[in-house]
Amino acid sequence: MLLLEEKGLVFDGSLGCFQERISFFTTLCVLDSGTVLCGFQNGPKKHDVSSTIKICRSTDHGKTWRNIDKIFETLVDGVPGSLSTAEMVEVFPGRILLFATWFDRSEPNRPLFDPLTEGILKSKQLVCVSQDEGLTWSEWSKVSTGDLKGCSFTGPVIKWKNGVIAVPFESYKEFDDTADKMHGAWLLISSDGGHTFSKPLLVAQHPRHEIYYWDQRLCKGRNDGEFFAFFWTHHLRQKCDLPVHFLKGMVSGSSLFCGPVQQTSMPGQIASPCLLPNGHLVAFVVDRNKPGTLTLWLSSDGGQSWPLNNRLVVHTHDEQALLSQGVADIDFKQYWEDMAKWSFGHPALCNVSNGKILLAWYAGSPDCMSIHWARICTKGIAI
Repeated sequence: MLLLEEKGLVFDGSLGCFQERISFFTTLCVLDSGTVLCGFQNGPKKHDVSSTIKICRSTDHGKTWRNIDKIFETLVDGVPGSLSTAEMVEVFPGRILLFATWFDRSEPNRPLFDPLTEGILKSKQLVCVSQDEGLTWSEWSKVSTGDLKGCSFTGPVIKWKNGVIAVPFESYKEFDDTADKMHGAWLLISSDGGHTFSKPLLVAQHPRHEIYYWDQRLCKGRNDGEFFAFFWTHHLRQKCDLPVHFLKGMVSGSSLFCGPVQQTSMPGQIASPCLLPNGHLVAFVVDRNKPGTLTLWLSSDGGQSWPLNNRLVVHTHDEQALLSQGVADIDFKQYWEDMAKWSFGHPALCNVSNGKILLAWYAGSPDCMSIHWARICTKGIAI
């Protein structure tokens, strides 16, 4: 069984100034040394024109956290912008890559999403490097996504034992683009520690663009190149979120092979997976039905089934934001407005040590959101 051992805060939004009151877009990265890094977007409101990223560091498996004193540059090529996401991966002992999405804020009155064209602000994908376990960081470099537009990084970067890394991102359409919207989930592959990347490799895209496979979250499988990808799955025509979907994939050299996208029984949106040392698969899922929950689900058959009696509700949330709609009959344009109001979610998880996994998420009120953590014991799960 899954056992909740302890909870706490990574970053308390109530203790900072107004500029730091809202934290979300949570990420986790455990290093070879056992140090854990937690990244998140931070600002006076969600997706603010001044939003940046912060990193906190723990050397005791998440019990205590210290803020990294680093101000990340938001001016790129002379253009003001905001930063979103802070996904990290340790490519060599002590050497960490941090991936962030930058949005063009040269016209500060523009929102992230245009309800008329249904496009998002122009973006760039950035990477910087730390050589000392996240204490200091280099300047930004750009990561190419080819001809794809409306791109953003979406979830954990994974590394296999052979050193190959996979960086997930999604494409959409840009703010002023009046063409039909098309969404895709992609990977970039690097076999040289992030010095060079492959062309974008397609993971999931609906053939008629009726279903969006949003916010893909990856975890590696047992063998080099194997992975699981989980998706927040939204059906445009039916105007609703579907249960969480997933697929199994394989990276071989510069090629990507993906199985069919399958529906699970798990309700909710973003789902972060992790493969336990005993071969069981867990998924940390946010569900914005009432009451809102963050739940850890367990599968013993590679994701084919997720029994209700194997789940653990980690956090229950009373959403106080003034939302325009619920979970059904969703108007897509209004849905984007609600996304900017939600006050909990974005689950992240990682194996730490000795049968323990660490969870992180954001939660709070519409005017103050903090980053939370929990430690889960998995020792009692039968093999």
